[in-house]
Amino acid sequence: MKACHLCAARPLARVASFSLAAILAGIAASESWAGDLDHHRTAMVAVAVAPVTATEATAIDPRQRARASRRRPRRRAVVATPAIRYTSPRSAGALESDLASMLSTKVRRGRWGVMVVSLTRGDTLYRVNAEETFQPASTMKLFTAAIALERFGPEYQLSTDVLRDGPLALDGTVEGNLVLRGDGDPALSNRFLRGDADAPMELLARFVSGAGVRRVRGDLIADASAFEERLVPEGWLPRYLQSGYAARVSALSLNENLVSVVASPGVSKGPAIVVLEPSSSTIPLRSTVRTVAGSSGGKVTVRHALDGSVEARGWIGSRSGSRAYLLVVEDPARFTAGAFRAALATQGITVDGEIRLAPTPASAVKLGSLPSPPLARMIAAMNRESINHYAELLFRDAARGRQRTAQGSAANGNALLQQFLGDQVGVAPGDVYAADGSGLSTLDRITPRAMIHLLAFAHAAPWSSAFHASLPVAGESELLRHRMRFTPAQGNLHAKTGTTNSVISLAGYVTAQDGEVLAFSFIYNGTDRGNAKETIDAMGATLASFVRQ
Repeated sequence: MKACHLCAARPLARVASFSLAAILAGIAASESWAGDLDHHRTAMVAVAVAPVTATEATAIDPRQRARASRRRPRRRAVVATPAIRYTSPRSAGALESDLASMLSTKVRRGRWGVMVVSLTRGDTLYRVNAEETFQPASTMKLFTAAIALERFGPEYQLSTDVLRDGPLALDGTVEGNLVLRGDGDPALSNRFLRGDADAPMELLARFVSGAGVRRVRGDLIADASAFEERLVPEGWLPRYLQSGYAARVSALSLNENLVSVVASPGVSKGPAIVVLEPSSSTIPLRSTVRTVAGSSGGKVTVRHALDGSVEARGWIGSRSGSRAYLLVVEDPARFTAGAFRAALATQGITVDGEIRLAPTPASAVKLGSLPSPPLARMIAAMNRESINHYAELLFRDAARGRQRTAQGSAANGNALLQQFLGDQVGVAPGDVYAADGSGLSTLDRITPRAMIHLLAFAHAAPWSSAFHASLPVAGESELLRHRMRFTPAQGNLHAKTGTTNSVISLAGYVTAQDGEVLAFSFIYNGTDRGNAKETIDAMGATLASFVRQ
């Protein structure tokens, strides 16, 4: 394995130059220290609670104001949230002792895998079951981020294309088919575009109109052949499949393969206004939702019917705002093509034929393209918000590569990951298995040691800054916004979270009190998730407070 070197400067701290090979050699070494708790201090956080007076509490009831003003102000009882009990170890031995104590006293059942190394000094500070495999949950996204960045670089962009398969006549008629070709762009939505949910397809439709097209004699072809046909990865439990975090996987995807059924009040006592966002000609919508005069409430139920349509039933008050109900799209490619056809119609472009799925003919001529955001921005969205849809598509995109020589499949993604980990990162065979790219699969497995190897490699890689920037920050952003607040980890520790019904995990980086950069992997598999999460946060704050004397 080629030895890389850590940069002398990082965004969070100055790091002494140390070879990656030496770090990984240090990880392999077995070290232990005697515990020393005498020099530790346990940090407690005091939470100030503002009093609420009787006048403030009853201000919405004018009849009670006079009585309230004659009473003494009362304080509302508040149950304080327990502060994170972290320590401030002053030696490597003390750190080991403290982390061991945290793991042994709080969690009642389950299994831990933990490893902490210093990227500055190259030594292993703590480990438990580091060579055993665990379900990683969404920390698996770090492996997806790494192979995508290594394969493409942070500035790479995917492209959704529109092509014509037939000549374009002077009157704007395409004597043939129109093709919408997917490139596995997970960001084909209004997340990165200004506008409503229809914005991406409307933009592509304007490109077609700008190319002079007014009518298509043939069909609208949806090309999702860049990926395998399987829409649900292996190991996704059936109970996940109607939830937004388990959207279907397709190379031609729109709005993260979710559709909103939006109900708004209509004429009093008449039918409500019910629409799909984004709109799609391939999903018929049937509504019996009615408007109830004078009410600000509502009760609407939506469901997929057996014939592929969406049904909406119930009522909405005339004084209510719009209400949106999310559904998972079962056939992403047809849904996307249907949204494109609807957008073409708004541009006055008619498609005579049907929507059908097929590969793009070799003779097709490109009319326009909609590029994705740069890869670094998509990975930031994936990691900060833990979006499974982004991870699944980027995992398969990496398998395809720049030259599109392989099919985007989970199996090819896992094969690429194994090659990358073995040839470049130094991970032992069998230490990682990826059934998907997001960590939602119950078949995914990693060892804490493999995660540490990955973090060390990523820290020294040319794309290190993009990788670091994609991670939530403790106490400040995204999924770590409310964790480890008012501790030394706040604004310092940055890591990827992982949570399922049986997993709590966290993996990333933290700068110790003396500027030493640490990489850590905390994985808990079991059912005592609340206590496990609290223990992980305590360990993270302890690492941030650690200093060698």
